[in-house]
Order: sequence, then C-alpha cells, then structure tokens
Amino acid sequence: MAMPAAEIEALIRAALPGAEVEITDLAGDGDHYAARVVWDGFDGKPRVAQHKAVYAALEGRMGGALHALQLTTAVPN
Repeated sequence: MAMPAAEIEALIRAALPGAEVEITDLAGDGDHYAARVVWDGFDGKPRVAQHKAVYAALEGRMGGALHALQLTTAVPN
C-alpha cells in the first residue's frame, strides 16, 4: 500500500516542530521517497541520531506503508 507524500511530511512536521521538510517521490509509485529534513533540533546530534528522530516521527510505517526512504538531514545555516 502506497503512502502519500503529504502524510510523510505531516508526520515529520508534527514530531519535529519548525522543521523544513521536502519530500520527493523517486519512482512515481508512492512507495519510494527521498526526504530532506532541516531542523534546529538536530544541532549537536550525530547523523544516526538525526535519522532515528525522523524514523521515529514516521511511527513504525517504515517497512510497511512506506517501503523506501532516502533520508538527508541537516541543521539550518
């Protein structure tokens, strides 16, 4: 079952208030996405912790409703 990009964005924004979130459908199938998340809450956290925060925001949908997510995280300039 495909997951709409807007739902992915909404989940991330709800869990990471103030985050800049950009979702791209990589294959046009609603199943393979790229996400770019810029959030000041990532400041001082290693990349693994940043990615874990985003995956936690998806509330267990990875591997189920969401098959693949290419993730890029950063702190604002």
